[in-house]
Amino acid sequence: MYLVDTNVWLERLLDQERSEEVAHFLSSISSDHLFITDFAFHSISIILSRFGEVNALRSFVRDAFIEGAVGLIRLLPEDTEFIVQAMGKFKLDYDDAYQYIAAEKYDLVIVSFDTDFDRTIRGRKSPKEVLDI
Repeated sequence: MYLVDTNVWLERLLDQERSEEVAHFLSSISSDHLFITDFAFHSISIILSRFGEVNALRSFVRDAFIEGAVGLIRLLPEDTEFIVQAMGKFKLDYDDAYQYIAAEKYDLVIVSFDTDFDRTIRGRKSPKEVLDI
């Protein structure tokens, strides 16, 4: 089970350099094994709307949640202390610490291009690394 970080989704949605790697990952892993945090979902929505990519946003929601089975997970206000602790312990910013604690709480592997997670106990895998296992 995988927590897919914001940058992985955006890589594909904005057709960036590693878009094909993400496409291969998303087509190879059943969507019911993929999770996204509410924080990441809203971040993606904001970024796509700022770039004027509202059709990409619509497609993302349809593909991931309506036709797909990507799980949407969230943290509660009482999880804030764990987020703050992760920020200090691993030198993460708030959004990375949120992802990290969500992965820990739901026992998920973090899939990300963000090397900041390499400083953590859980680490992270790139989409390609997941498929190479």
